[in-house]
Amino acid sequence: MTINKYINNYFLFLFCILPLTIVLGSTVSLINIILIDLSFLILIIYQRNFDFIRSKPILYLFLLYIYLIFNSFISIDFNEGFFRNFGFIRIILLFMAFNFFFLQKDFHKKVFKFWSLIIFIVLLDVFIEAIFGKNILGFSGREQGYGLRIVSFFKDEPIVGSYLSGFYLLIIGFLMTELKDKNFLFVSITMILIMVGIFLTGERAITIKTFLGLSLFLLFINLINIRKKIIIISAIITIVLFAVFNPFVEEGFLKHRYGRHLDRLLVKDNVYFLNYKYGFEIFKENKIFGVGNKNYRVESCKIENIKKYTNLCNTHPHQIYFELLSEHGIVGSFIILFILFKLVFSKILITLNSSNYLKLGSFIYITLIFTPLLPSGAFFSNYLLTIFAINLSIFYALDEKLNVFRKKNKY
Repeated sequence: MTINKYINNYFLFLFCILPLTIVLGSTVSLINIILIDLSFLILIIYQRNFDFIRSKPILYLFLLYIYLIFNSFISIDFNEGFFRNFGFIRIILLFMAFNFFFLQKDFHKKVFKFWSLIIFIVLLDVFIEAIFGKNILGFSGREQGYGLRIVSFFKDEPIVGSYLSGFYLLIIGFLMTELKDKNFLFVSITMILIMVGIFLTGERAITIKTFLGLSLFLLFINLINIRKKIIIISAIITIVLFAVFNPFVEEGFLKHRYGRHLDRLLVKDNVYFLNYKYGFEIFKENKIFGVGNKNYRVESCKIENIKKYTNLCNTHPHQIYFELLSEHGIVGSFIILFILFKLVFSKILITLNSSNYLKLGSFIYITLIFTPLLPSGAFFSNYLLTIFAINLSIFYALDEKLNVFRKKNKY
């Protein structure tokens, strides 16, 4: 699999800027992925390297692709989910490209060094906006109507917390792999800063998932002892509590940063649980195949349903299981979850018994996407699916047994 150094550098550049293109917007991100996919496809055809297609992960991904195409034809609005379903091929090709190039010597190290720089710049920008009210480009969550929630480089969307959560375990895993126990203080400070930064963004569900993810990561790594693990977790809890209850911070921190009075956390008043309820109602009327990928917005915004379900017209139910049930029904949800189980969750023992911290980080991120009850973004949206695909690809690409281009792959 030797490739020309100029071709290698070309792909290295495209992989390095992946997190940056996500920040720049879905269109830029999509163009970058298409460039990787088409270039990789040309390279593979030129090399006549097709043995990997018979590997089980690739077959499972194509099975999912076939189902999504079928889902388009049984959707209540074919045009609504057409590009999302047929465009899933880009994720399969990106998965292949990750596996191919991360076998090249030091390729992934160069990529993660650049990713670390991007993530640290975004994290710094979060703190700048939290302190001064505007980020380094002058964007402000307050001016966009989000109160004290942080938008950072995303300008008009408060999603920087979910963005950081998609990469932080990969960055920490990379730092721990490269620095070992020699720079415990640096890695510890990085963990704490990321956790606090995500907390400051005001994204409640992401904050909870980040804390759970970091706790699980520390639980399963063997590079540092229990005492150090306790110190890190205690430091994070202390800093967060200080930020919340410090009398010198702006009055109403929780209310403004997190956008609700504490009594709104009650189930009967929580807008997310109302969305869950509506998603379940749509599922009950479309039990077998659902309304179709991306068609929740069509069904929920019908005039008769707006009146029936207290004006809950929305793009998705804001919870992955209700999204799957309402848009894919029992059959589609089973197919999707079964494939994800075979791809990821069936490898839990291999993951936990290894010392591959990048693999562990990606596994924990993927697992937390499927956390019950907590709100989530639309799984098949370009934004979330891209970050998911990156983590899934790394989960395989950096494992000597799972990488689909290794000749002895049995998985």
